[in-house]
Amino acid sequence: MPVRKPPTVRQRRLGMELRRMREHVGLSLTEAAGLHRVDKTAISNVESARFGVSADRIRVWAGNYSCPDRAYVDALANMARERAGSNWWDEFRDSIASYMLDLAELEHHAVGLRHVQITHLPGLLQHEDYARAVFCEAVPPMSTEALDLQVGFRLRRRAVLDRSDPPACSFLLHEAALRMLFGDQAVVRRQLEHMLEQSEREAVTLRVVPFSAGGFPSAGSSTMYASGPVRQLDTVQIDVPNGITFLDSETHLTNYRAVLDRMEQRSLEPGPSRDFIHKVLHEL
Repeated sequence: MPVRKPPTVRQRRLGMELRRMREHVGLSLTEAAGLHRVDKTAISNVESARFGVSADRIRVWAGNYSCPDRAYVDALANMARERAGSNWWDEFRDSIASYMLDLAELEHHAVGLRHVQITHLPGLLQHEDYARAVFCEAVPPMSTEALDLQVGFRLRRRAVLDRSDPPACSFLLHEAALRMLFGDQAVVRRQLEHMLEQSEREAVTLRVVPFSAGGFPSAGSSTMYASGPVRQLDTVQIDVPNGITFLDSETHLTNYRAVLDRMEQRSLEPGPSRDFIHKVLHEL
């Protein structure tokens, strides 16, 4: 996987996983260099994503580290085979914030996505008019050109649902997000109708958490849990005031799985959730 400048979150993740593999067996850079018969600087550059690494080298290093998890090593080797510049989001590289490109890349490679949305409806399920109304609230205000660019990028992200092998997507929507008026009532009505249409996709599951469900952990922020081909390569994405951030430590993954599970337990089943959305729609 040739490294772009700066490296993407996914490229940094590959290097980080190789570092974790080395540290798991208690090897220093100097000791690992002796095993691999390379300079320790080369290992450091790969682990920090300054340089790329081949799939063959990953398998050799994993063997030297006595890593027993074949599926994990295969997943890392597949990451190394990815090529930059050949994906739709690369068209936006000079015009969209890098974290948004990282998000599109994460969604593209995920085998499953679990979303929690508190005040906004999911980007992957947004109608164009609703997306435009959301971006119109940006501070400072966007120019017409920037607004069109952001909306266009968000709509392109929806292509992940049109693939022949889309990731299994589970969307947990709080009632607040359903009732928040971005744009006028007509815009929100079209958005809810669009979302109900999308919920008929086999890969999409919608569940609503009504106000009556009470409190739940992480109620203050939206979250996406992206499942990789193996659990070690899962990633959590959370919204922060200045954009988004990505988490992948074992502790974060475990805790956010628990958060999502608890929120799902308090949500309505998919059928009653669709009925609830219809109810909100008819109240507009």
